[in-house]
Amino acid sequence: MPVYRLNLRPVFPPAHLAEAENGLLAVGGDLSRERLLRAYGEGIFPWYSPGDPILWWSPDPRAVLFPEEFHLSARNLRYLKQAAFVMRRDSVFADVVKACAQTPRRHEKGTWITPEMAAAYLDLHHAGLAHSFETWQGGRLVGGLYGVSLGRCFFGESMFSLVDHASKAALVDLVALARRCNFHFIDNQFLTPHLKQFGVREIRRREYLKRLERALRKPTLRRSWQNPGDLGPVSPFISV
Repeated sequence: MPVYRLNLRPVFPPAHLAEAENGLLAVGGDLSRERLLRAYGEGIFPWYSPGDPILWWSPDPRAVLFPEEFHLSARNLRYLKQAAFVMRRDSVFADVVKACAQTPRRHEKGTWITPEMAAAYLDLHHAGLAHSFETWQGGRLVGGLYGVSLGRCFFGESMFSLVDHASKAALVDLVALARRCNFHFIDNQFLTPHLKQFGVREIRRREYLKRLERALRKPTLRRSWQNPGDLGPVSPFISV
């Protein structure tokens, strides 16, 4: 399959035309709000290294977590209850993105979260479309994750952890919100052994796009998620 070169118009080729081996679909374009929202709505996301052109992907299969299938081991649950974590949402979004970019990861060198990417997601956050789930301990941000929410689905982008299990706590809080608000799925893009332990699994791109279309028919919770309100209390270690 050819890799398509994008122009100034925020238009993408159909996701099913992505390369079969890795899901690469297109190159170029920009990270404007309009283009990013069009991409997520069509099952496409950006991912590229510093100094490279913007690359757009739609892998097949796709890794997703259905909230009702989330699994947390009894051992992890006991640890989270004992860790004295304090959970917050959307209070320091930019700090979460920065920490995701700067925290070293096993088997990875550098980061794909370029300054341009960080600025683009901060713009989505200001528009009430990107959100952070934060784990605090002793008044210090020690873990978290961020992503984009459209309709009744959440597109996870990255997570970090400075102490054991801090990113797990943020994921549990995300799942708690997803269950309460009837989210159809949480998109994880690619499956890893770390994600698999929580019930994340792969589905074919065709099924993913059908589920995405249905989820996008629902209204987007377009606002800050910092104050729980109808999103539910930030108390994730109950009934998981």
